[in-house]
Amino acid sequence: MSQQPSSNVKPKSSYPPGSVRMRPTLDALARNWGWVMARGIFAIIFGFLTFAWPGLSLLTLVIFYGAYAFVDGVTALVAAVTKGAPAPRWWLALVGVVGIAAGMVTLFYPGITGIVLLYFIAFWAIAIGVFQVIGGIAMRKEIEGEWLLILSGIISVAFGCFMIVYPVAGALSVAFLIGSFAILQGVILIAFSLRLRTMAQVTI
Repeated sequence: MSQQPSSNVKPKSSYPPGSVRMRPTLDALARNWGWVMARGIFAIIFGFLTFAWPGLSLLTLVIFYGAYAFVDGVTALVAAVTKGAPAPRWWLALVGVVGIAAGMVTLFYPGITGIVLLYFIAFWAIAIGVFQVIGGIAMRKEIEGEWLLILSGIISVAFGCFMIVYPVAGALSVAFLIGSFAILQGVILIAFSLRLRTMAQVTI
């Protein structure tokens, strides 16, 4: 009776994030791709609401944006500290902390003028943009598509700088600018989360 030749080729196997070595940042974010997607969804919803909200005043708009910043900060912080060691995601944790702080200021200090709040939101956009660029650079050797996170950060920084250098007086023009920024950010974050999802189970 003839024997079947043995094969030394090992079958492909898959394993979840956390068992992949030498890629701590990717593993940490891949575990929480859903929270990254949630940030994008919230941004798109907020963007469309700014276009649809009738008779939107500048103060109402900025306070509304503060609520979005708070929710975005909470989701970013959850994505930074859950499912695995948070150390590789320090930049995302800072995005969360800054967002929560910005949201609390706009929500709990409504007596501040709309222009002051507008500048505050602009500095928040610059801060989270810088941290997202740092995070994207940190991931450049771990995942293809990190440019989405970097692009999101650059757009955020550009938006914040534009708001500071060219403050607009009309609430409608502010709403259009902020709404467009939020929708664009949301689309990029969702695309990035889908890229993370493909890495959530690695085949070797």
